[in-house]
Amino acid sequence: MIDAVPTTTDLTSRQRLVLRAFTAVAVLEALTWVGLLTGMYVKYVPQTTEAGVQLFGPVHGAAFVAYLVMAVLAWRVLRWSSGTLVVAVVCSVPPLFTVVFEVWAARTGRLTPTRGRVREAVPA
Repeated sequence: MIDAVPTTTDLTSRQRLVLRAFTAVAVLEALTWVGLLTGMYVKYVPQTTEAGVQLFGPVHGAAFVAYLVMAVLAWRVLRWSSGTLVVAVVCSVPPLFTVVFEVWAARTGRLTPTRGRVREAVPA
């Protein structure tokens, strides 16, 4: 008998929580990049104000660190390979690539369990 392809419903509650948090932080990190780039444009091109950089600099820094923490947590909980973790970390550097990584990970099945990564229920 052929097993069905795993879906997000096959995830444990902990895996679902990490998956949702990882996705949210990836999007947040990308949005803070947009804010920081906009602030940098206003600061350097028309040279009007530094307020955008002063606001989005620390916010983006916090989102960046949160993304790295969530990537390591997702690596552990979702049982990613070390290569997937490296790709996630590298994608945290260029603007908006955290969302690109998240879409790639979803399309390639890294956000759903595979037979080798699913934790078997231990009988009590």
